[in-house]
Amino acid sequence: MNNKLTFSSEKLFDYKDINLIPKLCIVNSRNDCDTSIQFGKLKFDLPIIPANMESVINENLCIELAKNNYFYIMHRFNIDIIYFIRKMKSLNLFSSISIGVNNNSFALLNQLVDLNLIPDFITIDIAHGHSNKMKNIIQYIRSFDNFNNTFIIAGNIITKEAINDLVSWGANCIKIGIGNGFSCTTYNNTGFGSKDIQASIINECYPICKELNIPIIADGGITQISDISKAITLGASMVMIGSLLTGFIESPGKIVSDKNNNLFQEYYGSASSLSSDENGNLKTKNIEGTMKLIPFKNKSIFDFLIQIKEALQSSISYAGGDNLSSLKNVEFYIKK
Repeated sequence: MNNKLTFSSEKLFDYKDINLIPKLCIVNSRNDCDTSIQFGKLKFDLPIIPANMESVINENLCIELAKNNYFYIMHRFNIDIIYFIRKMKSLNLFSSISIGVNNNSFALLNQLVDLNLIPDFITIDIAHGHSNKMKNIIQYIRSFDNFNNTFIIAGNIITKEAINDLVSWGANCIKIGIGNGFSCTTYNNTGFGSKDIQASIINECYPICKELNIPIIADGGITQISDISKAITLGASMVMIGSLLTGFIESPGKIVSDKNNNLFQEYYGSASSLSSDENGNLKTKNIEGTMKLIPFKNKSIFDFLIQIKEALQSSISYAGGDNLSSLKNVEFYIKK
């Protein structure tokens, strides 16, 4: 049996398998390097997105991120989206929400149109984004003139065919990565995904996204700050981070202690959260995620975001430029 390979790379790799190659530094200080990113119609201070999971993001953190000019995506589990959008708009902050693809999401879209509560960003967030259900809901959103200026993020996917389809259906941005998150068990259960080869997938998908002028969100597999620079070098515009951005004072996960009184914060994937079915009944979905305990850092997430900014500024200086676009011209060694 001769199975066709989806990707042409002879050697697949992940972030840990590459070293970026420095260029002539042109800045006097890393402080001269600009880490801001234009995303949709807005500009943000960092190319970072806290994962839209209950254990990573909540309403209060969304507000503080928006106030400090960071991008966010509110999760879609057990929250009142209408109340959330109203609250963000009353504070004159941008609104960025997640929806699924089932009947309750179509009903929500109808309510938003009826109430003229139009979010700035909608992320259609499902485990297997290359699907007819994704097509139906993107096209439904695009059927309303009200959503003409709404930026649609769609995912998750890992193939070039999926990129072409989602863009043709009306997506403005593609979220790439399947089964490679810290708490995700998709690969272990199904065999599908980008686990351990996420960097290769981003690298392979970038040329077609560049041709289509569609930004990439690299989602999953980020284990240290340097992986952010690597993801951008490989083609990402934004990088979604889960476990690395939890365990902070503002993080919503429940804090627990072990027998030695060491503090940890619960971290779990969205697929394993308590959620509602189409009839509003609560149910637990744990097929593709597990609970993990992250050491509680007892410091602010905003201090860590400053640390990320300084690291990215250093990366830009090594890349021979003065802004994030310089990373796109960096070459790299593959170590494996």
